[in-house]
Amino acid sequence: MDKLIESPWVMRFIALFLALMLYASVNIESGSPSTSKPPPLLGGSTSTDQSTVTEVPVTTYFDQENLVVTGVPETVSVTLEGTTGSITKASKQKGFEIYADLTNLSIGTHQVKLKHKDLPSDLTASINPSIITVSIEEKITKSFPVTVDFLNEDKLEEGYEPDQPIVSPNSINVTASKEVIERISAVKATINLENAKETVESDATITIYDGDGNILPVEVEPSVVDVTVPIKSPSKELPFKIVREGELGKGLSILSLEPDPKQVTVYGPLDVLENLEFLDGIKVDLSKVTEDTVLEVAIPKPEGVNKVSPEKINIKVDIDNQEEKLLSDQSIQEVGMSEGKRFDFLDPDLGSIDVQIFGAPSVIENITSDDIELYINLADLSDGEHEVKVEVNGPQNITWSLEQETVKVKISSAS
Repeated sequence: MDKLIESPWVMRFIALFLALMLYASVNIESGSPSTSKPPPLLGGSTSTDQSTVTEVPVTTYFDQENLVVTGVPETVSVTLEGTTGSITKASKQKGFEIYADLTNLSIGTHQVKLKHKDLPSDLTASINPSIITVSIEEKITKSFPVTVDFLNEDKLEEGYEPDQPIVSPNSINVTASKEVIERISAVKATINLENAKETVESDATITIYDGDGNILPVEVEPSVVDVTVPIKSPSKELPFKIVREGELGKGLSILSLEPDPKQVTVYGPLDVLENLEFLDGIKVDLSKVTEDTVLEVAIPKPEGVNKVSPEKINIKVDIDNQEEKLLSDQSIQEVGMSEGKRFDFLDPDLGSIDVQIFGAPSVIENITSDDIELYINLADLSDGEHEVKVEVNGPQNITWSLEQETVKVKISSAS
């Protein structure tokens, strides 16, 4: 027995028993059950924390098809309180929603309390601001014409200027409250013209302005339009020279050859246009003409010119049966002879030859000797005898045959 009492484990058991009896005795005497919580186990934590999450978006619930709402902030700040782990997770993921429920409110102004949902159950939230003032108005749609503003128009080269812009579509629909619709002063698209030398084609976004030049955030359909801005460059109207190539079939002659139009407009830099007097290189191939016809001919674009208008012209060619007419003893004139020189015809000695002309009857019947000029060019010829080609100037739409193609002359110094 003494050994049992002296055992340390027996003494520890007796001490635990007495402690429990004392604890039970105290609680019985107090007359009420214990509400104290057992101390936390080692490694457990019930500590709380709080953190403010900024720029939390606000969702608004209302009839978006028929109503317009103003006064709802885009974002708010939310202070979360709860366990540190839950706060950290909610702050990073932002899996909760802050919203304003306006579904049952009428048109007018209202005080609305912001609410939250999808927040973990162990967190509480304080929203700042928590109450907002909103205005609910009927949504209306109105059509407005689109005007175009030019950017950097002053950076166009000299002589270039924009013409009337073409907008497609030329009007857009704006949807907003009646109060905002009444504030609209301009609906604009902006086009950059810097260094433009030809038609500018571009997409342009629509911007809505009030009377003070402030941009109004409204619903626009469409929000982007197509804009075409013709750029007028310096221009000049020029005549043109038609070059006839090939020959008509045997027995045919040109009655008339009429271009339409008779002038074309060229566009380009001023320094290029100043050096242009007419356009050359417009060709008509007569070998392909067998009857009255209208030919479409392309206008060549001179070097340095931006464009020509029109790019093609019509040339009406009327033909007739060919007849001939003899003009006898046509005098030959000289040109180009140096001062202090004289010349004499050797062959023909009288300085005249016959000319046979060919053409449509109505063309040649009125042609006389005065209409045909024969000349020889004596420029840069030295003293002595020379054989010189005879040149002919005559009306349009005829051909000719000379009694002789060259003449013999003698040049000498004047005595």
